[in-house]
Amino acid sequence: MIDWHFPFPELYPGTLIKRYKRFLADIELDSGEVITAHCPNTGPMTGVCHVGGRVQVSHSPSPSRKLAYTWELSEVHDTMSTWVGVNTALPNRIVKSLIEARVIPELSNYTHLRPEVRYGGDGKSRIDFLLTDPNQRPMYVEVKNTTWAKGDLALFPDTVTTRGQKHLKELTALVPDARAVMLYFINRGDSQRFAPGDEADPEYGSLLRQAIAAGVEILPCRFDVSPGGIRYLGLAKLDL
Repeated sequence: MIDWHFPFPELYPGTLIKRYKRFLADIELDSGEVITAHCPNTGPMTGVCHVGGRVQVSHSPSPSRKLAYTWELSEVHDTMSTWVGVNTALPNRIVKSLIEARVIPELSNYTHLRPEVRYGGDGKSRIDFLLTDPNQRPMYVEVKNTTWAKGDLALFPDTVTTRGQKHLKELTALVPDARAVMLYFINRGDSQRFAPGDEADPEYGSLLRQAIAAGVEILPCRFDVSPGGIRYLGLAKLDL
């Protein structure tokens, strides 16, 4: 496996005061300054959003931005102290770089990559990545950011996701004419295993198992996350 690393820009440590209106978080930096940061995660952030918890933010001052700070990482204390990536804009960027660098063996035998390609029965959905090669079936890759965990078991989703259910149905419909891949971006380094979050969305879990039986490929990709950057660790064990 290629040793691959995604560096963060300079990060600033602080303590979470509160998260509100989904997109906003008040944070006290270690300097003593209290700032309002953009929260780039619209989900419930189950298990990774703790008032009083340690966080890391990036700073990008620009006249075009309403908020100069972005919440990047949260520290959790489950089986051990672990940093968790909360910026949902990063996984697709990182997966694209990993594919281009041929780091993930299962995604390495293709010559062309196209992001955000329309597909599905109604033509309204967009697949995160379409990989093509003249000598192979096309491969459709959907990426899901995964931050919820219980012990060493990463879980997705952490809430009911009708959009996620739709994606599973659309991926299943692609098989066998194309390869269909659901890639779970496990945005924390303490998870050795992956399973569907049946407790949060039992319908999603049922659809995932049906998709696997139909030939959809599952890639639960593990990442070590720290203020120094993100490093690919390989695949987690699928625990169904």
